[in-house]
This record gives sequence, C-alpha cells and structure tokens, in this order.
Amino acid sequence: MERRDFVATLAAGVARWDPGASPRGQPRRRHTADRPMVGIQVGAVSFVDEGTDKVLDGFQELAAINTLFLATFTYGRGIAGRQLCGQPLPDHGKQEYDDAFRGGNFATPHAQFYRRTSIAPEKAPDHAAYDVIADVLPAARRRQMRLYCWFEDVFRQDVPGFDQAAEIDLHGKPTGLACHRNPNTRSFWLGLAEDYLRSYDVDGLMWGSERQGPLDNALAASHGGGRSAVACFCPHCLDAARRTGIDTDRAREGYLTLERWAAALRGGQRPADGAFVTFWRLLVKYPELLAWERLWNEGLNDTYRDLYRLAKGIAPDKGIGWHVWHNNSFSPFYRAEQDYAEFAKYSDFLKVVMYNNCGGPRLAQYVRNAHATLFADLTPEQVLEFTYGVQQYRERPLDRIAAEGLSADYVLRETRRAVAGVGEHVRIWPGIDIDIPTGASDKKTQPEDVYQAVRAAFQAGAHGVLLSRKYSEMRLANLRAAGRAVRELAPA
Repeated sequence: MERRDFVATLAAGVARWDPGASPRGQPRRRHTADRPMVGIQVGAVSFVDEGTDKVLDGFQELAAINTLFLATFTYGRGIAGRQLCGQPLPDHGKQEYDDAFRGGNFATPHAQFYRRTSIAPEKAPDHAAYDVIADVLPAARRRQMRLYCWFEDVFRQDVPGFDQAAEIDLHGKPTGLACHRNPNTRSFWLGLAEDYLRSYDVDGLMWGSERQGPLDNALAASHGGGRSAVACFCPHCLDAARRTGIDTDRAREGYLTLERWAAALRGGQRPADGAFVTFWRLLVKYPELLAWERLWNEGLNDTYRDLYRLAKGIAPDKGIGWHVWHNNSFSPFYRAEQDYAEFAKYSDFLKVVMYNNCGGPRLAQYVRNAHATLFADLTPEQVLEFTYGVQQYRERPLDRIAAEGLSADYVLRETRRAVAGVGEHVRIWPGIDIDIPTGASDKKTQPEDVYQAVRAAFQAGAHGVLLSRKYSEMRLANLRAAGRAVRELAPA
C-alpha cells in the first residue's frame, strides 16, 4: 500500500474516533487533539523499577504512546510483574526475575466498595506502599496521556473468601476460577469498577476474561496447553438452569458421557463411526450440553452488561470496554460465542487480541488440542486447513506456523472483521503483541513484525492499537518499530 493511501486511511480512522464525543452521543472530555489511540499495557513493577517519568517519556519518544492501560488488578503473570523466569530479560528495567510475585490490587482498595462480596480486596503485597494509579495519573496528565484501569479475571485460590465464589466442576470439586453467576463474584467486579471510577479520575476501564464454557473446555478447543475443568455446577448455576427449564440431571449425565468420550479418544481409541459423528450423536441425545454452554456464556455476558451499566451510571463520559481473548482467532466454537454485534450494545471499545507473533505457536497448539478429540478423524494438517477456511484467513502450513508466526495479513483480516462486526459506534483497538514469551524454537518478535502489524491494523480501519501484553517483557527496538509505523501514518 502506498504511503499516501496509509495517510488517507489513518485520516479516516481519526474522523471516526473523536474523543470529544461519546459513542452514545454524550459529552466526552477532550485531553488531546483528535487522533487514533496508541496504547500500551504496563504494570506497576515497571514504574517502581525504572521511575515513572522515565517510563512515560520513553513511551512517547519510542512509540508515540498517548494512552496507558495500567494493570491495576490481577493475580496472574500475564499482565503484571516482570519477565517470566526462563525467558530473556528485556533491555530495560531491573535485570532479575520476581518469582515471589503474588498480585492483587495494585491501587488502593477502599473497603466501602466491597461490602457485598466475600472476596477480600487485597492490596498487592508486591509493592505494598505503592499505588500505581495515584502515582502515574498526575504524570500522565502532564503529558496529555489518557489512563485506563486494566483488570482481568484471574484469582488465586488462597485469596480470603474466594472459596465462596469459586466454580464447582462436574464432579463437585471447586476450581481456581470464579463463577460468573455467583453473587460474590459479581459484587467483587462491580465494587472494583466503582472503586476505580469514584476514587480516581481515570479515563475508563478495560476488563478481560480469558475463559470459555464447559462444552469448549470438554473438547479442549483452545490454544492452552492443559485441559480446563468442566464447570460450573454450583448452586447458583443449578438454580439458574432450573429457572430456564434445563434438566440439571440430564446435563450432568451428558457431560459425564462427553468426558468419557474425550478421554477414550485421547487414549487412542477410535469409535467405529468416527469422532465427529459420535460427538454429534451426543449433542442430539443430550441437547443439555449446548444449553449448559449457553447458560455459562450468559453468566459472562451478564457481567459485561452489569459492569457497563454501573460505569455509565457513575461516569457516562468515560469509556469502558473489553479484552477479547486470542482463542477468538482459532476456535470457531469460541468465535461463535463472541458476537460483536451483541458486544456493541454494552461496549465503548473492544481490544481484540490479534497477537500475530505468538499466534503461530498458539494456533499450532489449538490444532493439536482439537485433533485429539473432535477432529480425530482428520490429520492435523486437515484440521489447520479447516480452521483457515472457517476462520476466514490463510497462513503458513502447520510445519511452519510455530517457528514463523502469523503474518500482518492476519491482523488486517481480523481487524476488518471486528470493525464490520461492531458497527460505527464501537471503537476497535487491535492488540499487537510485542515479545510475548514463546517456546525455545518458536517465533520471536522482530521490529519488522511490529511495524507491519501496526500498519495492517490501521489499513483495516482500526481506531487505534494497543501494544501488549506488558511493557516489562518488551524490547525497546520493537517498541520503536511501533512508533515508526504510527509516525509514518500520521506525521503531523
């Protein structure tokens, strides 16, 4: 694409994204001249290690960053903490690992917002005397940078009160995941969102839940390495099922049968009628399998709706949106449940994960998982071809995708699909990956990868880009490549 065409494309994106007007027609505060969002995900440890002014000045100089997504709550290592142990340390920050990481709330929890939940609003002990929002917000304002609280659905089982919010699996055992339908879980998320909006003058919120329903988990239809529990069968979910007319005993029986079917296939047994036919036979015999999958997803969607309603009731001029899990690019089952048109009813923006560098190894893992159960009748190469066909993009063959990653064309196609799916009132900010850890022989991010991915996102009509997944694992040359693309697109 010629440079003049890029500039025209970006200008169109700027016209669509006006921070002076809310997608719902309400006034929005104007901090900077109208421009596309160029964001980065960053955790507290980076400011503690390197100094707030140094980090923010570097963001602007290297990558023209104008929006910060602070990792304000998580117990996971994906968006907070330093580089994972065993992975190369980046060329900035403290040159050591933080294996004692615990996580929690990296801002200051205010107790009055958590009275209706059993889950303790723990201040992260990693930086016990440090409030990342209170520190970074004034420095961001001086630089005309926006700031969003970025929090994710990741707990630890030893968090006080979490046991009263946990999902219950098919066999009656608690999992390490929170049940979306449990009032303690819902009240915790609502309390956390209200705390951030009332206690700090932030520009908005982004929440992410990288989880899927029981049917998808039973099939292991994801890019994860391990199998996830089939859940939830807690009293709240059982009551909700009965209210909607689902036979809970039949649902449990169906999932137990499905579990045995999957275990047999993974053990090398092949049904006479094949894996796919026998799976479909189970769906026909137990329609409760799909009903329970829908029940689980409605619990998650209700959380989105409740968070959106709460945020707009408190601060209608501030944005709230969602991180959409990378599995959306691989599993057609998960993609079917991520309806962008529905999201548009309760979202100001979507950060759709389009990590093309680690996307190759992740897609290869999805193929291995799907081939072990549902698509055992096919070869792994045929599973990949099927995936390309139904997901509407085409990349390298299976023996190359892990080492070479996915291309910028994948970013372009997924961005176009998202923009078309949400309509004109929701902003699409593709997540562009920089140095997300991969296996020793898998694809590693290079500056040209980042440069081309950012260009592709804007070419496809994105309203911004979000550099992911956390600054503490990014190499500066790759950040600089993102800035080069942004500045070429909008030199003014």
